[in-house]
Amino acid sequence: MDLKEKNIYINKIRSLAKEKNAVIFAHYYTRPEIQECADFIGDSLALAQQATRVQANILVMCGVHFMGETMKILCPEKKVLIPDMNAGCSLADSCKAEDLAAFKAQHPDHMVVSYVNTSAAVKALTDVVVTSSNAKNIVDQLPKDAKIIFGPDHNLGSYINSVTGREMLLWNGACHVHSRFSLEALLELKKANPGVEVLAHPECKAPILAQSDVIGSTKALLEHTIQSSAKRFIIATESGILFEMQRACPDKEFIPVPPEVTEGVGCSCNECEYMRMNTLEKLYECLKNESPEMVVEKETADKAISSIRRMLEMS
Repeated sequence: MDLKEKNIYINKIRSLAKEKNAVIFAHYYTRPEIQECADFIGDSLALAQQATRVQANILVMCGVHFMGETMKILCPEKKVLIPDMNAGCSLADSCKAEDLAAFKAQHPDHMVVSYVNTSAAVKALTDVVVTSSNAKNIVDQLPKDAKIIFGPDHNLGSYINSVTGREMLLWNGACHVHSRFSLEALLELKKANPGVEVLAHPECKAPILAQSDVIGSTKALLEHTIQSSAKRFIIATESGILFEMQRACPDKEFIPVPPEVTEGVGCSCNECEYMRMNTLEKLYECLKNESPEMVVEKETADKAISSIRRMLEMS
């Protein structure tokens, strides 16, 4: 899509949103033009929380399926749309509700701490939800003798175990984007750029985190680049955040860590293909037709919201 066509779509979307009293939310990992078009940009939970504070008839969540679910759970009275119902999440998909229920039955003395990157059905089986930014704080507040199942992200759970001294039982799930960063490429980047900080998301594997100077949520990494006096950074997270980093810090350079080469095929950046399913064309059609609409069964939503509320109380 060329610049002229992009601007036409953005203007049409903004006009339609105003007409329908709709607010557009975009995750940091979506396409730059989606972020440019959005009223609010952020991580999944921050966007869902922001949705509860806006006066609108329609909420459009440009992200992935579980984000739309979380927004609908927190805003049951509002119409929640997502541009593509097929925009899933490899991490959320790695933990099916029926599998977690069976695992819980095998460990009846364990409580469940679930990452926000999960389905509504999994949240309904969860005692407390966490994000990458508040997971340590919340786990630290749980009784020292508590037996905990942490899921679905094994990498994040391992990191939280290491910084809390816990021995949580970890679900073996992962984000396909954060799991494929190349350690060899990172070491080469560090060698070629001595003294440049490495910023990594805790969903990355332990060897990547061990080579990182700053480990934090997407928002935390963004804030660090804004507040730091440094002019160059090596970034190990989904490359969509580079748009917002560059927009906030136009005078700074951000170097993405490339993925491992698999079966002879590699690429120069890490992109989530599910996030990239959000396009201006789909966003326009979504607003125009008010479809696809996110629906969460009331019983599931009522159970899921308790784990979210507990997180908010503990944050």
